[in-house]
Amino acid sequence: MAGEKRIGILTSGGDCAGLNAVIRAAVFRAAELGWTVIGLKEGTMGLLSRPLQYEVLRPETFSGTVLRQGGTILGTTNRGNPFAFPMADGTVKDRSAEIIGGCRELGLDALIGIGGDGSFAILRRLAQQGGLNLVGIPKTIDNDVGMTEVAVGFDTAVAVATEALDRLQPTAASHARVMVLEVMGRDAGHIALNAGIAGGADVILIPEIPYSIEGIAAKIKQVRRGGRNFALVVVSEAVQTVEGGTLQKEYHGGEKRFGGIGDYLSERIASATGAETRVTVLGHVQRGSMPTWRDRLVASAFGVHAVDLIAAGKYDRMVAWSNRQVIDVPLDQAIANYQAVELNSPLVTTARGLGIYLGDLPDATSAR
Repeated sequence: MAGEKRIGILTSGGDCAGLNAVIRAAVFRAAELGWTVIGLKEGTMGLLSRPLQYEVLRPETFSGTVLRQGGTILGTTNRGNPFAFPMADGTVKDRSAEIIGGCRELGLDALIGIGGDGSFAILRRLAQQGGLNLVGIPKTIDNDVGMTEVAVGFDTAVAVATEALDRLQPTAASHARVMVLEVMGRDAGHIALNAGIAGGADVILIPEIPYSIEGIAAKIKQVRRGGRNFALVVVSEAVQTVEGGTLQKEYHGGEKRFGGIGDYLSERIASATGAETRVTVLGHVQRGSMPTWRDRLVASAFGVHAVDLIAAGKYDRMVAWSNRQVIDVPLDQAIANYQAVELNSPLVTTARGLGIYLGDLPDATSAR
């Protein structure tokens, strides 16, 4: 721990709630050790820019409001892989050496990367190529990073989705409708599963479990027989059609993202049940909210532990949460062990025990 160190910190990939709490915690802990923290702007883009785009972060940088802010004060990006960076002329170029050079120009002794599995794979490759000392902090609303029970941003996303169900329920009851809520979840259904249980959904559809329109219709008809005039359906954006297709929307520049499964289901539920249906797509509302207390707590613990790993000279590690403790795991194992919803998980058992239609599991009936 002897001697002053210069630590770089960046946020990479999609934004989420709790990122500023991570940055703040790392800065506060580093200040306790007499170290300097350099905030790198727009993820790795700040290291590609010339002049470099960065900010020296100090405890006084953080007013009482920053801890509570969504997003990231450093900015982030989920495009521009430095190993195949898209150039203006349509070609791609390996610009990894420029990023490594930027770290050396700043005199960084270590780098804290806040990201998901995709960001970690790029940052780890850069670290290995350039001999950089890297520590990772997991953040993703999808909660699909391996080797950790929770990632920064997940709790807030679930809270937003749950609140959406709370708000949809009264209007659904008022008009005797089936409300379909489409939530984020790139390839994993954690948001849909958690929010669906917490929000009293009747149907939860996630990418990990196949489903049928007949199964959904049977559940809605069962609800009606029980005397209730409405139903709530939660679906993860990555859920496929019953035909096995993936629904995506194309944005400016040719980028494609998941979207449309809510409308797809709404039409088919209406046809199968005769119910009036409405669709709500939460989208980026799940990313931009004020972080919940738990996201702030986990973020703060992760930021402190990341700096402590640097103090101990432990690199190529990812901070993680396990059994109410902050631990650290090999970064390569975290990247390799993608965490989808497991079919025998306690929450799947809970959903089925509540009678929620969760798709056509091998030993499940289409409606309970």
